[in-house]
Amino acid sequence: MTAVHQMESRFYQRAVGMAQKMSPQRRPSPRWAWLVAGGLTLLFILWVLFRLLAPPQWISWLNEPLLELLRLVEMATAVTLFVLWLALGWWAHRRRRTAVPLLTVAELYALSPTYFEQYVAGVFRHKGYVVKHRGGSGDHGVDLELMQMSGKRAIVQCKRYRTTIGPEIVRELFGTMIHERVSHAFLVTTADISASSREWAQGKPMTLIDGRTLVQITAVLAANHHARRGVEVNNHV
Repeated sequence: MTAVHQMESRFYQRAVGMAQKMSPQRRPSPRWAWLVAGGLTLLFILWVLFRLLAPPQWISWLNEPLLELLRLVEMATAVTLFVLWLALGWWAHRRRRTAVPLLTVAELYALSPTYFEQYVAGVFRHKGYVVKHRGGSGDHGVDLELMQMSGKRAIVQCKRYRTTIGPEIVRELFGTMIHERVSHAFLVTTADISASSREWAQGKPMTLIDGRTLVQITAVLAANHHARRGVEVNNHV
């Protein structure tokens, strides 16, 4: 195998490895969170009913500052439970997402530029990113903006091309990354990416994903999605 082929193989394996990190067995089950939220909510409701219907005698012994503190604690508990249930509901909504459709490279190229950007956005959402679509006139070379749970930001440039991506595009994206002050940049394309482009990006916080790799990543995500759904069904049987 030539040095060029070895380099392309390393980039291909690294990009596919990003999708494999989504494996369902690596995700801890949140059932305990539902149990904790349900238990705390039940206790709080019982306490409120007890306070309203049969107030304990010791409450009448409390002075006004302590009564005010008790009310603040009750209010804070109610707000905390509300936020907790909102978070669990948001998580459940994300779990119900449909799989990213599997498309060939030719089918990806047949998409309009806008739909291709939306397709790539769906891939990153399945990888756990919060995605903001910025494509269009005046996007300054940024089609998607990503946010991780840690707060780190990244940008994505989508290239629906047939011709091989050359190093000039990669250098331009690197400059955009610096200008945007983000921690990482992704180039996602339907075309091939030249060896010189990959060589230039090596060692930089950039990930180059060609058409073949994008198809492979979506296949891995789809397999993980169906496996996860199968686990959820089995847990309810």
